[in-house]
Amino acid sequence: MADLQDFAFLDATAQAELVRRKEVRPLELVEAAIERIERLNSSLNAVVTTMYDEARAAVAWKLPEGPFSGVPFLLKDLSAYYAGVRVTSGSALRRDFVPDHDSELVIRLKRGGLVVLGKSNTPEFGIVPTTEPLLFGPCRNPWNTERTAGGSSGGSSVAVASGMVPAAHANDGGGSIRVPASCCGVFGLKPTRARNPLGPDRGDALSGLVVEHAVTRSVRDSAALLDVTSGPDIGDPYWAPPREKPFVQEVGAETGRLRIAFTYEAPTGVDVHEDCSSAVKDAATLCAQLGHEVEEGKPKLDGEAMFEAFSVLWATGCASTLDGIAKATGEKPSPDNVEPLTWALYETGRALSASDYLLAIQSLQRMARNFASFFVDYDVWLTPTLAEPPVPLGTFDYVPENPMQVFDRAMAFVPFTPVCNVTGQPAMSVPLFWNSEGLPVGTHFVGRFGDEATLLRLAAQLEEARPWAGRRPPVSA
Repeated sequence: MADLQDFAFLDATAQAELVRRKEVRPLELVEAAIERIERLNSSLNAVVTTMYDEARAAVAWKLPEGPFSGVPFLLKDLSAYYAGVRVTSGSALRRDFVPDHDSELVIRLKRGGLVVLGKSNTPEFGIVPTTEPLLFGPCRNPWNTERTAGGSSGGSSVAVASGMVPAAHANDGGGSIRVPASCCGVFGLKPTRARNPLGPDRGDALSGLVVEHAVTRSVRDSAALLDVTSGPDIGDPYWAPPREKPFVQEVGAETGRLRIAFTYEAPTGVDVHEDCSSAVKDAATLCAQLGHEVEEGKPKLDGEAMFEAFSVLWATGCASTLDGIAKATGEKPSPDNVEPLTWALYETGRALSASDYLLAIQSLQRMARNFASFFVDYDVWLTPTLAEPPVPLGTFDYVPENPMQVFDRAMAFVPFTPVCNVTGQPAMSVPLFWNSEGLPVGTHFVGRFGDEATLLRLAAQLEEARPWAGRRPPVSA
């Protein structure tokens, strides 16, 4: 077997190429990744369910000849069903739930040749932008183990950043791909609404807020994974505009001279940390040096109204999720089997009316139309990914006398990312900047609806100009 360390920081595309050239066997990649997970996970707590036997069995047979044949991968422990393997959603309420079928997304990932080694840590039901579930304990940032890894795809982002696996599944309802990508210094693309399927169990999630994809080490991996998974599924209620060509062909393609507007100001008016503003200034300067037209600008957006309506969807979504579990299993949610914030959101959601819900959707759709008009004049909008660098673990611990205070604190941390879940537009966090403490601070690029192509071209250009692949966190393979 080759040296286990040979594979640690190769991206998924490079690992697959070794398999295609028969320079390495899939079993070697799998065993090397298992060794890294076993060595690092006690420090980082990124993986909460292992699937080593399933992975070894998969490579013992002939794998599909997809673009990632033999490459190790993780599934986030939220929404991605793998038949016969538990999916807890980070909650004691679901700790014993074992689906009897694969999600369509998982079917496509398997068809692409990926080998799933386990499930990654996530906050309960993906509610907060940090990965500290009571069920499994906190996931730790490999750049500083006392800081948050972000959420809700924190376990996946830590696994990629630390070198456990080259890429991992993630999903995003308010920033859950981009937030941990920023905190962990990896690439995180949130695709256009309905680019990837949610079936067969859902038509959409939270009225279109939630999308599926991945966090990756490289831009080309993100693009190639999107080629593997994207496209409508039978019975989808709607789908994203068809791509013009494979997404992977956009990587390295000419960008043209893009019109990029940037801002440091949060839509809700919360303070933005100097490090996050500095990251935007640095990215704007780099974009200008690359020949793009860059100027300060922002869309007209009533941030407070948007977050008020967003919160209605978040609370009613929580209520419907827990009521759905109760209907399916007979186990009712209670303060004994869900976390305090989840219970507070559940009660809030149950108290809202159908009228409140529909009015919130109407409000958000109206804002999305106004936001889209901004992209008549600009190709890309550049903002901080977060309002702060990775905060200490425990920042989002609940306050007994007011559990909803945690939700307000979370919204102050993520004032930028939910906008794109409301509008359905693609957006990405790109790891271009590290602060004086050695912590990654992502920059956030937003594209037109259906236009992942422009973002991927720009991301590849930025990656070439300011490569991040050589950066290694202190806790890594």
